[in-house]
Amino acid sequence: MKIAVYELRQDEKKKLEELKVKFGLDLVTTGKTLNKQTIKLSAGCDGISVLGRSSLDKDMLTALKKQGIGYISTRTVGYNHIDTCSAKELGLRICNAGYPPKGVAEFAVMLMLLTLRHYKPAMWRQNVNDYSLFGLTGQELGNQTVGVIGTGNIGTEVLKILFGFGCKLVAYNITETEAGKKYAEYVSLEELYRVSDIITLHVPLTDENRHFIDKAAIANMKPGVILINTARGELMDIEALTEGIESEKIGALGLDVFEKEEGIYHADRKTDILKNRDMVYLRQFPNVVMTQHMAFYTRGNIDSMVTWGIEGLFNMYSGKGCRQEI
Repeated sequence: MKIAVYELRQDEKKKLEELKVKFGLDLVTTGKTLNKQTIKLSAGCDGISVLGRSSLDKDMLTALKKQGIGYISTRTVGYNHIDTCSAKELGLRICNAGYPPKGVAEFAVMLMLLTLRHYKPAMWRQNVNDYSLFGLTGQELGNQTVGVIGTGNIGTEVLKILFGFGCKLVAYNITETEAGKKYAEYVSLEELYRVSDIITLHVPLTDENRHFIDKAAIANMKPGVILINTARGELMDIEALTEGIESEKIGALGLDVFEKEEGIYHADRKTDILKNRDMVYLRQFPNVVMTQHMAFYTRGNIDSMVTWGIEGLFNMYSGKGCRQEI
C-alpha cells in the first residue's frame, strides 16, 4: 500500500518508520498541509493521512477521489476538518485516531489548579522580582464542586482524578455510564450549571453543540465560575466568554483550545500579526490561562495517534475491520 502522509511532525517520524517496516508500506511524506498545491504529492497513492490543519472539504475530497485515493485517515481524535458526508457520497473511507485518556485528563486538572492558585499573575510578578502575595489568595481543589460535561473515556478519567482530590462531582452526558456513576452524580445540564464551581468540557464538537456555552448558559452558572476547555474551542461562544470575564461573572478560564486557532497554534508566530482579535484580547486577562492546544501532547499519545492513523488505513485497504472508521 502506498500512503501520502501530510503535516508530518518531527516527533512522529520514528513511529512512522516503525509502521512502514511493520506493514511493508510505500510512504510519501511532507510537513505541509494537504491543499491544491500539495495534492499532487499523493498521485499514485492508495490513501492519505493528515492532521487537523488540512481542510478536506467537498472540492478537496472530489479531487482526491479523481486522483485514485480511496482511504483517508486523520491522526487526530477530532475530525471536524473533514466533510464526512461528502466523503461517504464519494465512496471514500475515513478513520480517525485515538489515544489513552490520561494525558488530556491530567492537563484539564492542571488547568483547574493553575486558575485556582493564580498561577499567571504569580508568574508575571516573579519575572520582575515582585514576590508579594496580595491578590494571590487561592482555593483548594478538593473543596470545589466540579461539573464534568461529557463522560466518555477522558471525562471519566477526569472524574477519577478529581475523586482522589475529594471534590464533589456532578456530571452530564447524553447516556449515563456505570463508570461515571462510580464517581459522580448525573444531573441535568441546567443543574450542573447551577451548582458547579468549576465546569470542564469533554465532548466532541457537533453541529448541535457548537457554541452551547453561550450567554444563556453562563447566566445560569454560579458567580465566579471557572470554565475549563481541553476539547474544542467552538464549543464556546467567545463573545459570551469575554463578556463573562469583563463582568466577573466568570472567575477564571483555562483554555487549551480556541475558536479559529487554525494557522496560529502549533506554529512559530513570534514575528507575525495574529489575525484572531478575540484570542489576543482574551489572553491579556490575569485570570485567563491559555495553552496552545497541547493537552494531548505526550510521547505515548503521539505514538498512539500515528499508529491508529496508519494502521487504520492499512486495515481498511486490506479488508480488515477498522475500529476507528467514521
